[in-house]
Amino acid sequence: MNNNRFHESNTRRQARAGRAADQGLPLSEPMIELHQVVKTYEAPSQPFTALRGVSLRVQVGEFVAVVGKSGSGKTTLLNILAGIDRPTSGAVSVAGTQLHALSESQLAEWRGRTIGLVFQFFQLLPTLTVAENVMLPMEFAKIVPAAERHPKALALLDRVGIRDQADKLPVTLSGGQQQRAAIARALANDPPILLADEPTGNLDEATRTSVLELFAKLNADGRTIIVVTHERDISRYTDQQVTLVDGRVADGAQPEADQLESAEVRP
Repeated sequence: MNNNRFHESNTRRQARAGRAADQGLPLSEPMIELHQVVKTYEAPSQPFTALRGVSLRVQVGEFVAVVGKSGSGKTTLLNILAGIDRPTSGAVSVAGTQLHALSESQLAEWRGRTIGLVFQFFQLLPTLTVAENVMLPMEFAKIVPAAERHPKALALLDRVGIRDQADKLPVTLSGGQQQRAAIARALANDPPILLADEPTGNLDEATRTSVLELFAKLNADGRTIIVVTHERDISRYTDQQVTLVDGRVADGAQPEADQLESAEVRP
């Protein structure tokens, strides 16, 4: 290993340890653990099973790509991790919380503190300025004091490189700028986990690369990131790649359910 790579590895380990301490989790404990998760949706014709016995572990500070064809269960998996959908069976633990044990109101509060969501089509409110969009999660969760929300929004926009767009409406921004605004919004309450559903799917090649590099920088700070993507070269940014095929983790990508081993960050 060259010196630069060794330094990067040590820096990431230190960031992971800091994130684990912030969450009250031992570094050896997974940030995310799924055990034999099944998700079946009721439909008029017949039930549709989107996830079929998925087991997975993600450590604190890992960058994980979830890949697979359309309809393979990628978005359903992300919704399960975010507590948006509940599994039909199986167990889900995220940041030390057993999601099945939470009521809907508890899930909403937990999500506001724990999860940052980034979408393919940005989901910015068109009648609010970029800064106001970033402030929205702060206003819902009420973690950040009211007087600090606007300065924090500006600081986050500066972090993603578009502070000069703060007072503009989303429609005036390019696709790449809108996605950066969406990432800043996802960071509003400093969540330990970012979940992104095809965040580069609507962007040109140069912009896709810049957004992936931004995710890599956020991951280097120790943040756990799960990205659903079709990007072919995502592996150069990530620690683990999970391939879904017809609602199952592809052979060789999923540990045995009764003896899951922690995935490790590549040196």
